Amino acid sequence: MAKKAKKAAKPRKANAAFMKPVTPSAALAEVVGSKGIPRTEVTKKLWAYIKKNGLQDKKNKRMINADDKLKAIFKKSAVNMFEMTKLVSKHLS
Repeated sequence: MAKKAKKAAKPRKANAAFMKPVTPSAALAEVVGSKGIPRTEVTKKLWAYIKKNGLQDKKNKRMINADDKLKAIFKKSAVNMFEMTKLVSKHLS
């Protein structure tokens, strides 16, 4: 039996829209920094902050319990991880 030759995998291109630097609002800058960074980095830094400060709900890991800095961004004391990205996008320009 002859084996089929596999096509060479094309390197995946990063989506330019995700890589474009965005400027965080003053409230978000307290958590992720004030210089322009890509959206992907904003999310990474936000999760690093959440994990460092133990803000993930112990029973339901999808829920984030906001501290004072995050309440300024979310406008509520707890959000789920999917809602978080929507609320954070309002703080990026």
